[in-house]
Amino acid sequence: MLVPMALEGLKVTMGVFAVTLIMSLPLAIVVAKLRMSKNKIVSKITGTYIYIMRGTPLLLQLMFIFFGFYRVPYIGYPFSREQAIVIAFVLNYTAYFAEIFRGGINSIDVGQQEASLVLGLSKTHTFMKIILPQVIKNVMPSIGNEVITLVKDTSLVYILGSSDILKAARSVSNVYAAFSPYIYIGILYMVIIAILTKILDKIENKYDYYR
Repeated sequence: MLVPMALEGLKVTMGVFAVTLIMSLPLAIVVAKLRMSKNKIVSKITGTYIYIMRGTPLLLQLMFIFFGFYRVPYIGYPFSREQAIVIAFVLNYTAYFAEIFRGGINSIDVGQQEASLVLGLSKTHTFMKIILPQVIKNVMPSIGNEVITLVKDTSLVYILGSSDILKAARSVSNVYAAFSPYIYIGILYMVIIAILTKILDKIENKYDYYR
């Protein structure tokens, strides 16, 4: 009973993980640049968004996005359960990744950008081809930590009734009054994280030539 339920739950877990990662990483670069904007209004708004996302629990954000509009007249539930999960996770992790990227960008010597502009390169080309690869190398350990945390945070989707792998363990445990399903699911989490760690190490090694 545990295996088929765990496999179904694994689809949900990895689905939330993949969609969050694919959407939040590029968005985070944009948000980081907006946070560093010389326009104080843009920078302030972006900073406020980051503060709210980092200052409140992801669990609360999930509940607010799904249930928060329920009592607003003529709105009800504007998002499905799946949509609410994706929105909450993407907004949350975009904020965390944005601060990591911002720190990485600030760590790059401003002289590199000035030299590129003198050579006639555009700001966009300079950022994408010269600055960003170095930033990625510098922030990979921090990004890796957040990616691992994301895997574990997917267990929070149970609050909206989504069937992830942890809910599978809980369901089987309730039926058979056994604790062993939690042990098996814990091992599964560790296997997933071990695989991701290997992948992240390979990506980090790819940028070794920037040392």
